[in-house]
Amino acid sequence: MPSDGPLLEVCDVTKTYGGADGAPPVPVLRGVSLRIDAGEAVAILGPSGSGKTTLLNLIGTLDRPDSGSIRLDGRDLGQLDEAALAEVRRRSIGFIFQSHHLLPHLTVLENVLVPTLAGTGRAPADAEGRARTLLDRVGLAPRLDHLPGRLSGGECQRVAVVRALINQPRMLLADEPTGALDRSSAENLSRLLLELNREQGVTLVVVTHSLDLARLLDRTVEVRDGQLA
Repeated sequence: MPSDGPLLEVCDVTKTYGGADGAPPVPVLRGVSLRIDAGEAVAILGPSGSGKTTLLNLIGTLDRPDSGSIRLDGRDLGQLDEAALAEVRRRSIGFIFQSHHLLPHLTVLENVLVPTLAGTGRAPADAEGRARTLLDRVGLAPRLDHLPGRLSGGECQRVAVVRALINQPRMLLADEPTGALDRSSAENLSRLLLELNREQGVTLVVVTHSLDLARLLDRTVEVRDGQLA
């Protein structure tokens, strides 16, 4: 059940990575705290190497902080084992990356359904209908049986967006989703993300260098030198 508090609470989180070839450890995040409410759309800005993607990976449970806590819907993610975290990722979080990571031998529809196969190897009865509806919503109904190699970069990113939404997550995390697209495709994808945030109520957290995309969202936070500016 949703909690009465914010959907996401990041409290005094730190993260350091070991230096290569005996170099000293590199602090990436230093005491970051962030609160995001359900249904909010937030852009995370900052220069390359500032810690934006590290923060997104920690929020998405792809990595663990060295100290501090991250709570999603009232649950302290640091108290969960790997199996429980995998279930959080499957049910509560959708991911969109700059590279769409579509499987080249699967059709558009099959790629979208991949996240629904976890555990049983079979998609739930309602999953295909939901996939078709979402693909139609993003203008890809005529492409259901196409392989990714026959799609444009913008079309592949739209498939990736639908794949991220197929399990009806509470939060959508996007890491530079428009970075590899031409200006027109980037604008279309930006509008799509905002429309899905408004229409479906999914919380949206986007790491981006694009000020055009950031301006469309509810709020912007900036990471500099491992801290929120």
